[in-house]
Amino acid sequence: MSASRHFTIPAVIALVCLSACGCVRRRMTIVSNPPGALVYVDDYEIGTTPISTNFIYYGQRKIQLVKDGYETKTVLQTIPPPWYQYFPLDFVSENFVPGEIRDRRTLTYTLTPQAVAPTDTLLGRAEELRRGVHSVTGTTPTAASIQPRPGPISPALPMAPSTPVEPAVPQTAPTYPPQSGSQPLYPLPPSQF
Repeated sequence: MSASRHFTIPAVIALVCLSACGCVRRRMTIVSNPPGALVYVDDYEIGTTPISTNFIYYGQRKIQLVKDGYETKTVLQTIPPPWYQYFPLDFVSENFVPGEIRDRRTLTYTLTPQAVAPTDTLLGRAEELRRGVHSVTGTTPTAASIQPRPGPISPALPMAPSTPVEPAVPQTAPTYPPQSGSQPLYPLPPSQF
């Protein structure tokens, strides 16, 4: 028994040591110029730049940066695996390499300022749009035509002429013959339907 005990204790210690070793920590840091952009990775908000987050899988990520006064930047960023993360080396690096392997990636993006159109350009576009709409209808604008119409109106669908709709509820309540051994049923007034 003592010989097997001498071999069992070192074997257990070796297994514990092997299970504790080997680990790859993956972390990406996203930096923007200017800083302070809201970051979405794969459509999940992670915070504002500069920001660091852990990730598990390599491959393509959808990264979106949003900041007031700047164009929204959407990038399909490929994060390639390092040499030790290809099969079969990934099994060894994840489980048997002593210590921790750290894979850090820094992704830097430059945001483009949002283009602001001059007032004259905006007024010119509005005038062109107004002329285009009135040239199609052949009418000139009046105060009544500028007022909003009640209800939802789709300009792409033609309006059908309105016809009176018959009421779905009959004006008089139906009467039923009395059943044997029960009280007779009396009609209800139409307001109680």
